[in-house]
Amino acid sequence: MSATDTVQTEAFAAEAEEFRNTFNRLREEIGRLIVGQEDVLEHVLAAVVCGGHVLLEGLPGLGKTALVHAVASALQTTFRRIQFTPDLLPADVVGTNLLVEEHGQRIFRFQPGPVFTHVLLADEINRATPKTQSALLEVMQEKTVTVAGQSHQLALPFFVLATQNPIEMDGTYPLPEAQLDRFFFKLKVGLPDHDEFAEILNRTSGVETPQVQPVADGDTILKMGELVRKIPIDPSVQDVLIHIVRATHPDNPSADDHVKRFVRYGASPRAAQTILLASRVQALLSGRYHVSVEDLVKVAPAALRHRMILSFEGEAEGITTDTIVDGILKKHAAGRLA
Repeated sequence: MSATDTVQTEAFAAEAEEFRNTFNRLREEIGRLIVGQEDVLEHVLAAVVCGGHVLLEGLPGLGKTALVHAVASALQTTFRRIQFTPDLLPADVVGTNLLVEEHGQRIFRFQPGPVFTHVLLADEINRATPKTQSALLEVMQEKTVTVAGQSHQLALPFFVLATQNPIEMDGTYPLPEAQLDRFFFKLKVGLPDHDEFAEILNRTSGVETPQVQPVADGDTILKMGELVRKIPIDPSVQDVLIHIVRATHPDNPSADDHVKRFVRYGASPRAAQTILLASRVQALLSGRYHVSVEDLVKVAPAALRHRMILSFEGEAEGITTDTIVDGILKKHAAGRLA
């Protein structure tokens, strides 16, 4: 190894160590307020580092909104919240042109909406009408807003942390597949166990509530994202990733019978991109400089569960996409695990 290669390796190792330290400090600081939900929190932070959006699904009162607030508080970035309701209009989300008088002339001036922020909480996102939901499509993909033919660039980093209730149907509008596909992860927030319940009461029912302090700024998050993309993946591991994603498609000749029977449409190439990026984060957190099959298996369910559409038969029999993904991982990845 040449002297230059040694210096580059040492520099990369130092960056990786700083990545782990910052990530763990974020996790610990948010954990001062949020009890349990370790996997959910790790996946949210991984998505943030990768510049992705997250959909949090869970029953009311489980701390979804509190988690988003805690993440925003741990970052030295701007934060906005939109409470989605059926009467919300697209202009309420992205902004609109206002007629103003300036120097004796009337001109149109763009008034930015709440999406012009770094961290956007889209609370109860499925309560807005499809027209309003669609206002987020361009923002989530291109990080721009187009109004009256003029595009406005958002400042980076930008990510949407959205919440929704899985069982409430009245006054809700299911998210279209195109928007679901733009979410990096879909995470399920579950019920805390007995000890976690007790700790929640201890932390939140006293005179003082733990306050989350800023740990990292936007530039730090962007640099962490740049480092993630430098982690290599062996072609053999990448082949496993491709097999996993392609196995979600019922028209794939090698697909399982369960997939052919219960799945109508499989995951998009964006799912493979998501799994690869998130796996690189897992590799860095584990102190490795390469992606392993174990990394793929850990992040695949969160990346795939919202990108598969079940058939009528699958829905009728109560099959979940998590069940389908679990079967795919057992077939295509189990044999490669250490």
